[in-house]
Amino acid sequence: MMNIPEMLSIPKLRERYQSRDLTPEALIQEIVDRAIADKEYNVWITPPTMKLIQPYLDHLKQMDLEQKPLWGIPFAIKDNIDLAGVPTTAGCAAFKYIPDEHATVVKRLIEAGAIPIGKANLDQFATGLVGTRSPYGETKNALNPELISGGSSAGSAVSVARGLSAFALGTDTAGSGRVPAALNRLVGYKPSLGAWPINGLVPACASLDCINVFANSLSDALLVDEVVRGFEDSDPWSKLIKRRSNALPEKICLVQEPPAFYGPFAQEYKQAWEAAVIKIENLGIPIEYIDGNYLAEAAAILYDGPWVAERWAELGEFITTNENAAFPVTETVLRSGAKPEYDASSLFKAIHKLRKFTQKARQQLKNAVLIMPTSGGTWTREEVRKNPIETNSLMGLYTNHCNLLDLSAVAVPAEDATENLPFGITLFSSSENENLICGLADLFLHQRSSFKKKETVFVGVCGLHMRGFSLEKQMIEHGAVFIREAKTAPEYKMIQLPTEPPKPGLIHSNERGTSIEVEVWEIPLTEFGSFVERIPSPLGVGKIKLEDGSEISGFICEASAAETAEDISQYGGWRYAFSV
Repeated sequence: MMNIPEMLSIPKLRERYQSRDLTPEALIQEIVDRAIADKEYNVWITPPTMKLIQPYLDHLKQMDLEQKPLWGIPFAIKDNIDLAGVPTTAGCAAFKYIPDEHATVVKRLIEAGAIPIGKANLDQFATGLVGTRSPYGETKNALNPELISGGSSAGSAVSVARGLSAFALGTDTAGSGRVPAALNRLVGYKPSLGAWPINGLVPACASLDCINVFANSLSDALLVDEVVRGFEDSDPWSKLIKRRSNALPEKICLVQEPPAFYGPFAQEYKQAWEAAVIKIENLGIPIEYIDGNYLAEAAAILYDGPWVAERWAELGEFITTNENAAFPVTETVLRSGAKPEYDASSLFKAIHKLRKFTQKARQQLKNAVLIMPTSGGTWTREEVRKNPIETNSLMGLYTNHCNLLDLSAVAVPAEDATENLPFGITLFSSSENENLICGLADLFLHQRSSFKKKETVFVGVCGLHMRGFSLEKQMIEHGAVFIREAKTAPEYKMIQLPTEPPKPGLIHSNERGTSIEVEVWEIPLTEFGSFVERIPSPLGVGKIKLEDGSEISGFICEASAAETAEDISQYGGWRYAFSV
């Protein structure tokens, strides 16, 4: 009998397929058996069965494992996302329909070799953050069944956390792709609005809806992102947003107002956040405390403002013509969108306010990443039943602002608050800087628990060692990682040395100089010496001052070299001079 691990990892499954130590058929049979054993967790609306999955297993035989990055990898689908030939319910039996086509993201995953295994339970119509608002049963937390799983993508998250899928598709309009990740010790990656197509998704708020992925690791989540990201002509909300290679931000932003914590584990969550902040402080990246009051003000617009009318616009006709079809608390929330005060005037006022908030967020997060708790607490399922509105509302304190401000986000596990009580943080960036949250999340997840600073050196490079030039390979060979673009203080000049190929030299000027473009790279201290030894005279490494007043190691040139070299300071950097 094949030994299948409790948690499923994409690279490990592929390794076993390649060594013929595991077959997709054996894995799927194990998943079907696990799903039956976990029936009381209420993970599924359409559960995994061999009959459902067999056509996809058969299709694998026509695919080359080496050419398909997700060959044989099982994934779950939130039941508001279409899988052709399988009912889509959005958590409401009366709403059920059977789609003829896959949602675009599902189609792309299947074309990459992934195997859809079932449709996962959710807070009805994706309206909730608790995982208890479903007529198909309350989805139980994967680690502590008495607690909520988080929602609305409840079944999707728990399917990954219980070893029923390697990754799962959820949706994230207000935090539904991040809260369940935090509560079940997972990574929840929410791309920028429009980066993943949403056709084939039952709308909650179409202008804010995102499909997201849950996984056991950041690398697994980003592999899924590579497969499904891309513009789709048939999707009116689709955008061409490329995710660049992982990089680290210039700074980390934390909100200066102390976070609020709630629920029966408020103290444990507070201590877990304080421990996370210590870890963040030891990442070696400058921290800035910002005014975050506007984030809460923006978040309130989603349910306590006219934006809730968008949900009513999508589902109001169904609710009014299908009496008692909706889950009671869900219907209450949806009907709030029909309040007369949510008129066109109030909507435009909210839009204008959000534009100002969005601009402020972009200014604060220029080359920066904001970090907040994913949630400020959790609840038992019993507590949510007794107080369904307030408990759910509190779960969105640190999530609801995200899509309204056009931010991307990734939720990652931090140290557990206590045994079997996961705690997580979320990293936010502007839509064009998703690579920064990915790079920083990777650093946070792999930081040693002792919280020692990485033994690395920041180096400013200004010529052939920059990205795209011939000596970039030396940076990579020495384990260096690109961090950011920067400029020197206006105290330097740049010359072009008469070498073959031509090289620049950065010289500190005793007279008024120029700000010169540099790239900041981070290189392991153990590699720094051998890297410096390869630098030929008249170049060397010394201290250079940046525009913000900080000093780092960087390439400098002997002043005497200027006697036989051309002054190219007017170009502001080698990249610009080289392109002339």
